[in-house]
Amino acid sequence: MLDIPFIEQVDSAEVAARHFGIPLAFSDPEQLAQHPNVDLVTVTVKVPDHYRPVIAAIEAGKHVYCEWPLGRDTEEAQRMLDAAERKGVCHAVGLQGQLSPTINYVKDLIADGYVGRVLAATMIGCAPNWGATLDRAFQADFANGANLTTITGGHQIDALCYCLGEFRELAAFAVTQRDHIPLEGTGELVRLTAPDQLVVSGIVGDGAAVSFQIRGGMARGTEFLFEIHGSEGDLVLAATTGGSMQRQELSLQGAQGKGARLAHLPIPAKYRFVPDGVPSASPYNVAQLYAKLAESIRNGTPAGPGFDAAVRRHRLLDAIVRASRTGQKQHVA
Repeated sequence: MLDIPFIEQVDSAEVAARHFGIPLAFSDPEQLAQHPNVDLVTVTVKVPDHYRPVIAAIEAGKHVYCEWPLGRDTEEAQRMLDAAERKGVCHAVGLQGQLSPTINYVKDLIADGYVGRVLAATMIGCAPNWGATLDRAFQADFANGANLTTITGGHQIDALCYCLGEFRELAAFAVTQRDHIPLEGTGELVRLTAPDQLVVSGIVGDGAAVSFQIRGGMARGTEFLFEIHGSEGDLVLAATTGGSMQRQELSLQGAQGKGARLAHLPIPAKYRFVPDGVPSASPYNVAQLYAKLAESIRNGTPAGPGFDAAVRRHRLLDAIVRASRTGQKQHVA
């Protein structure tokens, strides 16, 4: 994303407003948040710029939705959570995998004993844009908080924990395979300090052994796979299209008992909260999240996943990075 001069921001906002028939256009987050016709502020700018518009919304007493990662680091995310809690506004973070119909059905199947006691699980994902080139220069700098570990890794490990429980201990390798990387389109070499490969192993929930891997640059092979093995059965979630796990409909197979083969498990309608016409790819789980957020605002109840969930996930990523840098197993609170 480019740093656009103020006058160009104004022009861009006004052009977009005219195109989509929106009556108001702003280039200043404080002015937007303070407008009396604004009830909810959605923050979808690049991660290093999340803090200012989120805080502007909170200080204006407006409900706020922010894309994941919430902040550049845990400390910044915690400040946003504290501010939202003090002000009493509804807050939601874009960990939309938690609103996936398949993920929610799997969570309930596990809770209901479909697989018995969870013994082991494996999750594998791909991040094709973290390959030989990079399309956004700011993502090369680890300090900006927008990289393979936080974005692809954060979304997918959040789904794992949502289904199986939080990590109790872990070991990890967050690896940077290149010192520099060319920018897509220009070929300009930029220094790469963010990891482009991620491997985590550990113990989650009631003692299940898990392995987790995000493969940067891989555009072929298995796009996404989540296998859950229990004492009484197995569940397998897989990609149906290319792209990240949280941006698509996932297939689900299951089997129980010795010798039974995996079979397709249809997702019950109760796990869908949006109209039938909502596209099934990237928009779907975000729409599901917005539906739940609207319900929370109407009922005056906490939204989920909220900024508290974001801080918890930031802390897990901190533990992963520490484990990689120190070579020591981390115990996670």
